Amino acid sequence: MTGSRIARREPVKSFLSARPVLWFLFLFNGAVAALRAVAVDGAQGVMAAVGMGLVSLGAGFGLVPSRRGTTQLGRA
Repeated sequence: MTGSRIARREPVKSFLSARPVLWFLFLFNGAVAALRAVAVDGAQGVMAAVGMGLVSLGAGFGLVPSRRGTTQLGRA
């Protein structure tokens, strides 16, 4: 609850959406997910890898440029 309130504040929101921070989150969490899948056995390793992988994917999608407000070629 408190974490979501803090993340909505403008300084934190602008920091978390900065491209260098998103690249760090994407690469670091992706590497940790890969290492967790190998290093930790059983269901705990799988769940840790899935969780870190989802965080990495979320940061990766944040790096993809948005198409809102732009028109595609050939369409008006």
